[in-house]
Amino acid sequence: MKPFQEKVSRRTFIRQNSMAGLGVALASTGIASPLVHIKSAQKPAILGGPSAWAADKWPVWPMWNPETDEKQVLEVLRSGIWSRAQVVTQFEKEWASALGAKRCLSTVNGTNALVIAINQLGIQAGDEVLVPPYTFIASVSSILSNGAMPVFVDIDPETFQIDPAKIEAKITPRTKAIMAVHILGLPVDMDRIMAIAKKHKLLVIEDACQAHLAEYSKQKVGTIGDAGCFSFQNSKNLPIGEGGAIVSNNDAFMDQCFSYHNFGYAYGTTVGAVSTGCLIQGTKLRFTEYQAAIGLAQMKRLDSQTTIRNDNAAYLKSLIKDIPGIVPYKLYDNVTRGAFHLFPFRYKKEGFKDLSRASFLKALQAEGVPCSSGYATLNTQPYLKDTFESKNYRKMYPKEMLDINQYNEQNKCPVNDKVCNEEAVWFTQNMLLGSKSDMKDIASAIEKIHHNVDQIKTLGQK
Repeated sequence: MKPFQEKVSRRTFIRQNSMAGLGVALASTGIASPLVHIKSAQKPAILGGPSAWAADKWPVWPMWNPETDEKQVLEVLRSGIWSRAQVVTQFEKEWASALGAKRCLSTVNGTNALVIAINQLGIQAGDEVLVPPYTFIASVSSILSNGAMPVFVDIDPETFQIDPAKIEAKITPRTKAIMAVHILGLPVDMDRIMAIAKKHKLLVIEDACQAHLAEYSKQKVGTIGDAGCFSFQNSKNLPIGEGGAIVSNNDAFMDQCFSYHNFGYAYGTTVGAVSTGCLIQGTKLRFTEYQAAIGLAQMKRLDSQTTIRNDNAAYLKSLIKDIPGIVPYKLYDNVTRGAFHLFPFRYKKEGFKDLSRASFLKALQAEGVPCSSGYATLNTQPYLKDTFESKNYRKMYPKEMLDINQYNEQNKCPVNDKVCNEEAVWFTQNMLLGSKSDMKDIASAIEKIHHNVDQIKTLGQK
């Protein structure tokens, strides 16, 4: 990592000295001081100045060490046993153990982990599932794939998670489940979710596809509700390329999930056996041996990487939280560990003299800091109308329930709209595997943009 060269502006000097007492207090407790020399006096890169960081120097993802990671993968490849067998079983046992869950079933991807879990929890046509709009489309498509109806519940802007205070107003006699999506790797307020579910006798499906090893009240997310689902897609904190898993402590449920993902054959049936009958209508969504071997190698470093991400996220948050217009994520009180698949904050343009978010992102990217605006508004996209116009949905639901205009009116999420369209900014999880100096450079880049916002706005007007 490149060294952090300190240049202190008058503004930064005043801020640092006014907070000197805080720095001493933090040092005495062994906690790293959030004070940092910001290079705000430098010309921003977008105006021709030096960038805060070389964009191609961030930690590469996924990480792979041939010397330590390839032995079991090569053994699998050379064995010729590539379909589900002993290595997949080993992976499932180790992932269940890492989470503190009784059972794990690996699947072809996280999307189909959700599809299977919803299906085997008995959620079908006519049922409604409450889901936040701030998530990846797989959360909703897994509901639609089972013929059920997604009902959107707006988010808490401070945490980016489903807002428990808005859930009960969306419950109807058709409501069957709440999908608690731990989006960005930040846990949902599970105490309130579980209390609402118990009160209304609803199932809870945890979409933990971005939340590997995150904890709520020291319990791993994915193990709190009726089922938890994970993704191992290449960008995820446990990357395998593709892959997913379901975890649960309910043996009967997990037996059914296994059967469904293996053509409907009974749990315990040898993969590839055709002489036994199928118990249920199933499909083929099995994991492979070489995927499992990759996953076992990646799992060895997941815990230590999660610790680094948490430490760097907290440090970066401390560096940027007082910059006007920057509002970092908030964790619920009972969150004991985040996964930080993404580091999110809200950008308030009024703190940057009305510089648009798009212009802010462009300026930040010019500094060598990869960033994005994140999700589009999931509850307003054309895929919903397309689904409602399908032959299956027209046969399963009365016409009035498929009126897209009425549906959109009932599923408005104004807080989510504002976050998606105006405020959200993301950094990816691999950036949090850098050094403390890297976190300072991110903060320096943001401060530099803030300090020079007038000139940046002028550039945009030319």
